[in-house]
Amino acid sequence: MRAVLQRVQRASVTVEGKVIGEIGKGIMVLFGMLDSDDDKVIEYMLDKVINMRIFEDEAGKMNLSLLDIEGELMIVPNFTLYGDARKGRRPGYSSGAAPAVASGIFDKLVAHAKTLPIKKVATGQFQADMKVEIVNDGPVTILLDSEKNF
Repeated sequence: MRAVLQRVQRASVTVEGKVIGEIGKGIMVLFGMLDSDDDKVIEYMLDKVINMRIFEDEAGKMNLSLLDIEGELMIVPNFTLYGDARKGRRPGYSSGAAPAVASGIFDKLVAHAKTLPIKKVATGQFQADMKVEIVNDGPVTILLDSEKNF
């Protein structure tokens, strides 16, 4: 599983002109899935996201997590995180999970996130043409990979 985590002042997802999810201060995460992603990977990635110390403390140092600030979480599926652009000019997506598999993993990811002590969990929509709006705070953007490639 791969994730692009962004600290935001606010974020929203719109599908067909309708806002389907929105959050205030917190983290917006784009997730890409592999066929091999299981419950252990889901738990690992969500633990990293909610405990990543990327929010400023009273001294102005990034020392607080999403849980510490009682922030909100937006989870958005994004298969393009497994795009391979090493050859040619058009990325290939064969390494990512097939849509039927990725959809189930995404549903498990969201269900698990909703069991965590997070103020609010909002989501994008799997296989939809989404318009994602964020106000990136910082900007702070972190890349995560369950296989620890980066």
